[in-house]
Amino acid sequence: MRRSRGPDPAFRDHRVRLPGPGNLPAELNRFIGRADELAALTGRVAEARLVALTGMGGVGKTRLAVQAGRALRDRFRDGVWLVELSDVREPHLLDHAVAEALELADHSGRPTRDALCDDLAGRELLLILDGYEHLVDACAPLVARLLRRAPGLRVLASGRRPMGLPGERNLPLLPLPDADAGELFADRAGCVVAGFAVDGSNSAAVAELCHRLDGIPLALELAAGRLRVLSVEQVVHRLDDRFRLLTGTDRLALPRHQTLRTAIGWSHELCTPAERLLWARLSVFGGQFDLEAAEYVCSGRDLPAEDLLDVLSELVAQSVVVREETRAGVRYRMLDTVRAYGADWLAALGDTERLRRRHRDWYVGLATWCELDWFGPRQDEVAARIDVELPNVRLALEHSLEVPEEAYLGQFLAGTLWFFWVGCGRLSEGRHWLERSLAMPADHHDARLKALWVTGYVAVLQGDPAGARRALEQCRSEARYAGNARAAAYAQHRLGCLALTGDDVPRAERLLRAALAAYREVGELNSNVLMAQIELAMAVAFGGDLATAEELCVEVREVCADHGERWARAYALYVLAYAAWTRRDLAGARQLLTECLVIDHVFHDLLGAVLAVELLALVTVDEGDAAEAAVLQGVAARIWPAVGPQLFGSRSFNRPHELCARLAREQLGDAGYEAAVRRGGALDLDAAVTRVLGGLPRPRGSAGSSTAPGTGEPAISPAANGGETAG
Repeated sequence: MRRSRGPDPAFRDHRVRLPGPGNLPAELNRFIGRADELAALTGRVAEARLVALTGMGGVGKTRLAVQAGRALRDRFRDGVWLVELSDVREPHLLDHAVAEALELADHSGRPTRDALCDDLAGRELLLILDGYEHLVDACAPLVARLLRRAPGLRVLASGRRPMGLPGERNLPLLPLPDADAGELFADRAGCVVAGFAVDGSNSAAVAELCHRLDGIPLALELAAGRLRVLSVEQVVHRLDDRFRLLTGTDRLALPRHQTLRTAIGWSHELCTPAERLLWARLSVFGGQFDLEAAEYVCSGRDLPAEDLLDVLSELVAQSVVVREETRAGVRYRMLDTVRAYGADWLAALGDTERLRRRHRDWYVGLATWCELDWFGPRQDEVAARIDVELPNVRLALEHSLEVPEEAYLGQFLAGTLWFFWVGCGRLSEGRHWLERSLAMPADHHDARLKALWVTGYVAVLQGDPAGARRALEQCRSEARYAGNARAAAYAQHRLGCLALTGDDVPRAERLLRAALAAYREVGELNSNVLMAQIELAMAVAFGGDLATAEELCVEVREVCADHGERWARAYALYVLAYAAWTRRDLAGARQLLTECLVIDHVFHDLLGAVLAVELLALVTVDEGDAAEAAVLQGVAARIWPAVGPQLFGSRSFNRPHELCARLAREQLGDAGYEAAVRRGGALDLDAAVTRVLGGLPRPRGSAGSSTAPGTGEPAISPAANGGETAG
């Protein structure tokens, strides 16, 4: 019998202890990943007396807590003790469960809590409380009292929510990253199927499986168990019914970890009715969502809007919902597995369609607001907002196009997002949604006309003149019939763009001037109108009138400054940079192009960026650095396939590129030029922007440089490319 170091002699005489410096279980399989989390957890235990390791069911809290205890065992004289509380259903049994885990037998008749306090008072140990979330109201007072009475005690609590005690340090545990998830699955699969390995034949399926299971260790282990009878590809194919598929046969596993449904359902059981209802309603979101969206979509009967914040806070506390910091501010999300569980409950309530409509309506409203705000100082915020909302926007579009009588909302939403498709490098996806929406019958002419001119605009930028002309002529004809002067102006504007990229400069100038007049007549002023003026500047530059082109873009730059507009400003800077180059102001041209490239990169406007890089290459060769110019042309060559035909297949737009290539070849030779282009082709846009902004020294060109406008080369405006890209 071991004697206690507690302060009460009477108690010491009546208790029996079994020998041993702790009760941590031996490992049955390999601990994989979590190196950073393990270091963070052990560090927090060293800093604080109470640490809560929180996360959703099956994310690996117990395993990590035990691993941390194993790593810290030598630091505690009286060892590390694990108290498994998941099977303790009644709060009045809590104290007895802790005493039993500590191998404390008390015959004194004293209250068990008093006995625990006295036993631990003089000891130095780490107590791991695992799976306490259903007993948190009883567990928190016990832990608080033990910590006050036992200065040598530290508590590591692993559960689905913090305890909420003063001084508590919380470490939320997220699912495994892709690499660790794949390694865990492969290791557990190797225990089931002898010789299993991830190779070229199954690597794609393993990656998809890990992604769709959110990197949740429990889900991965259950999926690996299915390889006894299924291939990896078959497991992936059956994941749509993941809760039926992912059941286990591990007889040593905790009951709540026998199946994925049980693991998630354990969290569901701990929720109040309001929390369960919000969980179900939040399942209509895809990816992240913010508080305002949740309040609009999910509030209503049995869940007033004024209560939603408190209910959401509880779901965050219980690790059902994850809080994240993003470029667009604080946002929330549910893992796909948790969302799928909620979706089943929402379907059982018969409320799925109503919630999907509310979700769609919110994102139609959001897109409308963002389109208006695009022409102003919040363009950066708008771009970031739609970027993080894209999964939800896709769901809203999908829902609109599933219901024929609501297809007009899909047309309106796809058209309203023109600024994102065009200005943020999403031409291909925009074309997909626009054409799908236009294929649906709809009686709302304004929504259809908007989708038509935006389709034509995207097709111009993609180098599809036939598709562009078809959509724009149809839009112009229907707009005139419907008396929609605004839609007719947009169609005329984009037909001018089409003429510009097709080298019909006189027609382009005529159409663009007419479009600008029509915009003034209807009182339209936004980024599109400014782009029409920039594109007109390109047309007159192609015609040889650089002075007028410069005047037009100076005016655009002033309007942009007044409104805080940056996206159209970048294209105006592009034209002005070409004008500076023609005057031999190479430093000015470089400065303008650098600013242009920075703006385009912020918005992920690939077309604007590649045009800036093309012109920057011409400036660079004129500065005397042919090798760097060739590298930049290689960068541009890598970007163009993601945009469309290089320089629109236009002779006018291609002249700066050809001039730069000829001069660089003359100085480097064919082999040297091609080698430099290949080096540039190995750089992505991020690396290229870093290279340009790095301030690499460039030799100054001489006054008699061979690229001077007086050499007989036609004066062309690389800026012209820019007009098409983002107009």
